[in-house]
Amino acid sequence: MQALIVLIVVIGLLAVLALALSVKVVKQYEKGVLFRFGRLVGTRSPGLRFIIPFVDTLHRVSLRVVTMPIQSQGIITRDNVSVDVSAVAYFRVVDAVKSVVAVENVDAAINQIAQTTLRKVVGRHTLDETLSETDRINLDIRQILDVTTVDWGVQVTLVELKDIQLPDTMKRAMARQAEAEREKRAKIINAEGESLAAAALGDASDTMMAHPLALQLRNLQSLVEIGVDQNTTVVFPAPLMSTIGELGSFLARETAAAAPAAAAPPAGTGRTDESLSPADNAPGTAA
Repeated sequence: MQALIVLIVVIGLLAVLALALSVKVVKQYEKGVLFRFGRLVGTRSPGLRFIIPFVDTLHRVSLRVVTMPIQSQGIITRDNVSVDVSAVAYFRVVDAVKSVVAVENVDAAINQIAQTTLRKVVGRHTLDETLSETDRINLDIRQILDVTTVDWGVQVTLVELKDIQLPDTMKRAMARQAEAEREKRAKIINAEGESLAAAALGDASDTMMAHPLALQLRNLQSLVEIGVDQNTTVVFPAPLMSTIGELGSFLARETAAAAPAAAAPPAGTGRTDESLSPADNAPGTAA
């Protein structure tokens, strides 16, 4: 009797153990891949699933997007510059069966192929292209990874260059280049301003040549502007000084011309002795 009870208890425990081993839960973001005696049977959708213990094997595959950092790679660009480039890749499983059957460890495989692809793609570009055309490089890496990983049931959704480390000598050279570029732009802007100012001054000079008084008015305006700050120094423009000199020369010429006219006798004062005839000077002539 006791042996029968022990047998029933053992059978019950085995039944409970078998039931526990046969019950599997597949989460919402997973898909189950079922093998029976090592042979693929099919997939199982999320929910409560039952398998045959010791006969069936259920592999759960996550369908969520996986973020995988790609460690920094020492890369020599096409123009022979050594840079360290790190990136990040985003991928997800689209075919659970292929991700289990076609590749042993999908995460390790994606990591290795992403590193080699990063080195290959960046090595085909120059340093300037690597720094300025990151979007195109990201697209090229993703397209290459998509072609490789399609047989693994994996889709690479996004690849982004995360960090680009340059040698210190290259950083200093780029800083000098940027400074020279800014100086060039400043000189070009200054030259354009001088050109516009010269054109405006040419138009102003043409206007003043047509209207001489405009130059004098401008000189007086300059004197007014100088005197705003109550300066004790008065500056006379050169054209004003020449005008004053010309006015002085004009007055001197007028004075010299008026001097002989003042020395001549006034009109209507009578005839001189030299103008008398001999008959008038003869003695005894009647008046």
